[in-house]
Amino acid sequence: MNKKKLKFAVIGCGRVSNNHLKALTSGKIDGELAAICDVDGKKAKAKSEEFKVPYYLDYHDMMKKHQEIDVVDIATPTGYHARHVIDVARYGKHIIVEKPMALRVSDCDAMMKACADGRCRLFVVKQNRFNPAVVSARQALDSGRFGKMVMGTVRVRWKRVQSYYEQDDWHGTWELDGGVMSQQASHHLDLLQWFMGPIESMQCISATRLLDIEVEDTSLATFKFKSGALGAYEATVASRPEDLEGSLSLLGEKGTVIIGGHAVNKILYWKFQDEQPGDMHMLSESSQEVPNVYGHGHSPYIANVIDAIVNSKPALVEAPEGRKNIEILTALYESAALGGHKVHPGCTVVKSLLGQKPA
Repeated sequence: MNKKKLKFAVIGCGRVSNNHLKALTSGKIDGELAAICDVDGKKAKAKSEEFKVPYYLDYHDMMKKHQEIDVVDIATPTGYHARHVIDVARYGKHIIVEKPMALRVSDCDAMMKACADGRCRLFVVKQNRFNPAVVSARQALDSGRFGKMVMGTVRVRWKRVQSYYEQDDWHGTWELDGGVMSQQASHHLDLLQWFMGPIESMQCISATRLLDIEVEDTSLATFKFKSGALGAYEATVASRPEDLEGSLSLLGEKGTVIIGGHAVNKILYWKFQDEQPGDMHMLSESSQEVPNVYGHGHSPYIANVIDAIVNSKPALVEAPEGRKNIEILTALYESAALGGHKVHPGCTVVKSLLGQKPA
C-alpha cells in the first residue's frame, strides 16, 4: 500500500528555489509539488513550465485553490519572510522558510507566535547540517571523540560580482537582504554554534571592499563560548577570481576534523587519539562532490521535515534554532557597528542594522 505523500507549495521562484523544486520533484522523498507562486509572472511561468505545476502571482489565491497543500515552502527575499510566514500560518499549513529566518529577532518571535496560533510547525532551512561530512563530524562530537573542545573556525571565501547584486533590487540592501554574514555565511555561523555550543561573547569588524552595495562584503569575528573554547569566523564574497572555500575546522583535546570544499562537503583531515576502524575510509566515504555552493543538502533536509510531520517528532532545524542564528547575527552586526566592541547574544547596546538602513 502506497503511503500518501505530503503536498508542497513553493512561494518565491528566485535563485535558491531550484534546490527546493528539484528536491520535491526528484521522486526521492515523500513529498509532492502541487503549486508555485511568485509576484514576478515571468519567473513563475518559467518554473511552472519546467516543473509541470500551476503557478500563481498571489499566494492567497494559491492557498484558496489548493486546500490539499500540507506544507508551504517560502523562498522569498529575507526581508519578506516574517510577513509571508505570518500570512501563511493563518491557513494552518506547516511552513518551511529559507535561511536566514528573518532580519530581526522580534520578527522571529512574531513568526513563531503566528505558527503557534495557527497550530502549524515552522522549519528553517539549514541544509549543510545534512552534508555527509558534517553528519559524520557531528556523530563524532556526540559520541565524545573530541573531548574538551578547544577551537572552532569557519571560513567562507566566495565570489559574488556586482551583476549578482544588480539582478534584483533587494540584493545587498539592509532592508531586505543583509550582507555576507546574514546571507552567504549564515549557514556556516549556524554550524559553528551547533558544534561549539552557547556563546558567551563575540567581537566583529566588517567592511565593504569590492562591491557597490549597502551592506558588508567582508567580515571577521571572534567568539568565546561558554565552555571556554574559542571560535573564529571569516566571511567574504570578495574572493577573486573564483569561489575558494566554505570550511569548518574543529579542534578538540582528543582529535581534529577539517571539513572543506566549496560547501563544507569534503573531509580534508580526520584524526582522533582513539582510532576506529571506519576512520581510514572517512575522507572518501563522507565526502561528496557538489555542483555549486548550495550542495546537495536540500533533499535530506526536506525529507527530515516530512519525517517530523508524518511521525510527530522533532525535526533537526525548527524555529528556535533559526531564531538562535538571528540573535547571534544581530550581536555581530551590533559589534561591527560599534567598531569591534565586545557584545553578548541578545544584547541591545545599539539597534541592529539588520532590517534598516544605517543613520
